[in-house]
Amino acid sequence: MNPINSDPVVPELLKIHRVIREAEDTFTLDLLPPDKTQSEYSPGQFNMLYAFGVGDVPISISGRSSQSGGWLHTIREVGTVTRALHRLKKGQTIGVRGPFGKGWPVDLAKGKDVVILAGGIGLAPLRPVLEQIQSHRDHYGNVSLLYGARMPDGLLFSQDRETWRGRNGIQVKVTVDTGDRDWRGNVGVVTHLIDRVKFDSLQTIAMVCGPEVMMRYSVRELQRFGVPTNQIFISMERNMKCAVGFCGHCQFGPSFICKDGPVFDYPSIQPFLEVREL
Repeated sequence: MNPINSDPVVPELLKIHRVIREAEDTFTLDLLPPDKTQSEYSPGQFNMLYAFGVGDVPISISGRSSQSGGWLHTIREVGTVTRALHRLKKGQTIGVRGPFGKGWPVDLAKGKDVVILAGGIGLAPLRPVLEQIQSHRDHYGNVSLLYGARMPDGLLFSQDRETWRGRNGIQVKVTVDTGDRDWRGNVGVVTHLIDRVKFDSLQTIAMVCGPEVMMRYSVRELQRFGVPTNQIFISMERNMKCAVGFCGHCQFGPSFICKDGPVFDYPSIQPFLEVREL
């Protein structure tokens, strides 16, 4: 997709339509573009969001707003820029560059089973994949979402998960590392859910997003279940500044995460995942 601005390093000014609280440290910005036709994107792409006077950060697009028609960005408050973004209110303006990067293989997955593994806020860049599958459900075989978080109050998009499970025949399994006294669901790591869903391993596209350790174990388990390595895709996150492959901040081996990713097929990136401090 073409960037919203013809110059990819110049931000476009967009107004905040609303701020949605998702969890204690996580929120979604619903951005109203000046022209709704400019909100096209591919699932898995990201934008650079600029808090004036503070800095910018890469944030995956987490869906299209049913209210504004613009982009949704789900953000965890973990640093100076994301804290500044969290303080913004409806009607205020931020700078946006993008969309950038290569997204998930939703077209390659047509006619196949799909297994999606997400950890924590890793569900945000995968939500557009589920929305696309939901819109074209007959194009895909068995579809599974296996989702884990540290605690029940860190689970995102509960209403969406119920919709995917209820109306679209998507197998949704959820787990947490540690439950609370009200939790009646699964406890344990997300990889333990793989054997609870139906899929044909040789005809499956797997998409994985979460902490790197979670992705490594997910890939290992998918391989153990017979999913070919070249049918496994993961999303990498690195410190990105220019987002166009110029500054080198996000270089990972021979690749630039901003331009060549953030989504990679596993064989192309596997040799570098084992290199410490790369």
